[in-house]
Amino acid sequence: MDHFQLKNGVLHAEDVPLDQIAAEVGTPVYVYSRATLTRHARVFRDALAILPRTHLAFAVKSNPNVAVLSVLKAEGYGADVVSEGEMNRALAAGMPAADIVFSGVGKTRRELHAAVAAGIGQFNLESEEEGVELAQIAASLGKVAVCALRVNPNVDARTHAKISTGKAENKFGVAYDRAAGIYARLSALDGLDMRGLAVHIGSQITDLEPSRQAFTKMGVLMRELRTQGFVVSHMDLGGGLGVPYKIGEELPTPADYAAVVADVTRDWDATIMFEPGRVITGNAGVLVTEVVRVKQGVNAPFVVVDAAMNDLARPAMYDAWHDFAAVRPTGETMLANIVGPICESSDTFAMGRTIDAVKAGDLGIFRTAGAYGATMANTYNSRPLVPEVMVDGDRWAIVADRIEPSAVLAAERIPEWLAE
Repeated sequence: MDHFQLKNGVLHAEDVPLDQIAAEVGTPVYVYSRATLTRHARVFRDALAILPRTHLAFAVKSNPNVAVLSVLKAEGYGADVVSEGEMNRALAAGMPAADIVFSGVGKTRRELHAAVAAGIGQFNLESEEEGVELAQIAASLGKVAVCALRVNPNVDARTHAKISTGKAENKFGVAYDRAAGIYARLSALDGLDMRGLAVHIGSQITDLEPSRQAFTKMGVLMRELRTQGFVVSHMDLGGGLGVPYKIGEELPTPADYAAVVADVTRDWDATIMFEPGRVITGNAGVLVTEVVRVKQGVNAPFVVVDAAMNDLARPAMYDAWHDFAAVRPTGETMLANIVGPICESSDTFAMGRTIDAVKAGDLGIFRTAGAYGATMANTYNSRPLVPEVMVDGDRWAIVADRIEPSAVLAAERIPEWLAE
């Protein structure tokens, strides 16, 4: 469920007409619903209440806007971060350092140093080499870094190849059959407190059986390590639960997911950690766009909108589907190709799709754009960086400004030797 609904013939975000926001902010613009964020955060959290001990760390990469993080902090979420920049965003939103988990396969020495100094709660180590380096940094600062070892279970999440992270050929984690030895060696290092294992097999997971397989393998490894005398008090099961991108699509719910976790972990006696992202923010945001013009095509007209692949990259990157709807639908439909203005053939949002009939000057939205939308935006073709708005009932505010090309240009320099 989300809070983007038709009221008196106009699409609203909660109680605010989307065309009002477009008129005042311009398009394209991301719009988030606080009520939807809050609801999804609570549904996920409440589903996991069947487990005795949990820790929720929102995957900041899915939507790093500081206002979004502030809403989730109020709902008891910590943060899963993959860069120093994401860590600083989580801290700026008021999330306690102890509730931050630092993941990511390429943490730099500078990032490790900054995270240790900040006192973050857990490092998810991606390699033995990273653990050795972190131990040296922590010891040099007179601190101990709390860690989990990320393991690659060689389980296919059955999701898009570019967002699959748990197969042997993926770059994430250490090989399952080498994990016990690595955990033992890292546990002997001064500066590290090895307390758990971590796994994450992919994003937009729509079938829970691969998750069950991965979690079961992790339980076997956990017991093996405990038998050898090592502490394994925390088990990070990652995130990745999918969301419906098409109206009427039925996917596993947080309650379904929680039931699988509860079944697999019933005798673990560990704090179970989660890194939800898309499932919290995906349907909590839309991208509002204006139709520039409708031009005739060979098989169907092209609806050219002012949003582009630099604003919403998922369709170009993953052939991803986003439902399109008119802000003021007439009830009529049309078969069309929805495309953006960027000079790339991949700048398309939908081809040969039946959509609400629109014409030049009309407003439309791409739904389910609250995750991996604005966070992946860029300024390709020297276009502005898309702004973000949050709605709360009948009030709204800009939570990220539109960054104009002139601001980017101002950061560039022509060296004197080119002006000679």
